[in-house]
Amino acid sequence: MPGPSRIDQVLRAAAERGDVPGVVAMAANREGVIYQGAFGRRALPEGAAMTMDTVFWIASMTKAITSTAAMQLVEQGKLGLDRPIGDVLPELAAPSVLEGFDPAGKPRLRAARAQITLRHLITHTAGFVYDIWSPDVARYVAHEAMPNIFSCQNAALLLPLVFDPGERWEYGINIDWVGKAVERVSGRRLGDYFSEHLFGPIGMRDTGFKVTAERRSRLVGMHSRGDDGALMPMEFELPQEPEFEMGGGGLYGTAADYLAFERIFLTEGRANGSQILRPDTVRLMAENAMGGLNVRALPAAPPYSNEAEFFPGMIKKWGLGFMISTAQVPGGRSPGSLAWAGLGNTYFWIDRQKGIAGIILMQLIPFADAKALGLLDEFETAVYATLG
Repeated sequence: MPGPSRIDQVLRAAAERGDVPGVVAMAANREGVIYQGAFGRRALPEGAAMTMDTVFWIASMTKAITSTAAMQLVEQGKLGLDRPIGDVLPELAAPSVLEGFDPAGKPRLRAARAQITLRHLITHTAGFVYDIWSPDVARYVAHEAMPNIFSCQNAALLLPLVFDPGERWEYGINIDWVGKAVERVSGRRLGDYFSEHLFGPIGMRDTGFKVTAERRSRLVGMHSRGDDGALMPMEFELPQEPEFEMGGGGLYGTAADYLAFERIFLTEGRANGSQILRPDTVRLMAENAMGGLNVRALPAAPPYSNEAEFFPGMIKKWGLGFMISTAQVPGGRSPGSLAWAGLGNTYFWIDRQKGIAGIILMQLIPFADAKALGLLDEFETAVYATLG
């Protein structure tokens, strides 16, 4: 593996400084893994040492996997990108838009002016948002006494839109509905579909919605960063017998598994001799799928998230499963690279132009932690530096 010592130094130093409790990072090219390293501890203060097979909650990194499953079904004609998704999900056939609240605090709703499509859902342009990033939706949830998304209860998905489909980009529960669509047309529970059509063929043996007893022995602990900057352990785990398996953020897995998934976008959809996606589907997923709309910054949402904007000042688009950066990152990824992240400060990127994929996993909130983002940048720069 080329130049691992420089990358090791970056990661080890961050763990030793206490910037993060622990970190696992990997990088690969089209031929295979070119870097792997694990530093720090799985849990503070005296947890086991971080190892390459440590299991993380990968949160919204689940979204790219769910989107890939949907695109397999688009290939088969079972789903259509631009057909009304209400044909598959009757719950979304007549969506309402939240316009505000009356003087008594009752939500004011109106019928949406357009139908929701699978494209809208995959690109986060359907009108759904997460309540943690929307005071109005949080107020709606409270008024209706709804469970939050982390409950994995079906009732948590019954939110109104906050704008008409196709009007703008807002981050939300869209991919949970995509997961429901995958289930409806495949006749399979989402995790079972993943296992048969993605995890098995790709070789992702350590990824799933359920934390099995064996995976639990390797599970990393969640941490929170206080106002004073100190890291503290905290309790966090998704329900292990959920009403629905959360296609937008429910998976647990390892760095090696996710990197194997990333690599199918470097190898024209192939893994272990299997064609996971057609080459033209891979190319389609990597293209701007939202037209003239742009990805917007996520506002601060204590205690879950800091303000989050990747590459401030750069226009970002969304493809069929990924954020797309549109300019060269100095010392790093190429224009057109694909990426996203998870709430617990897990991050990945796929640079199809240079044939490089990377992943870095930490486990702390709030999202977009400054020290975690700094380590992501240092790791990415070190990876590209080793390539000359």
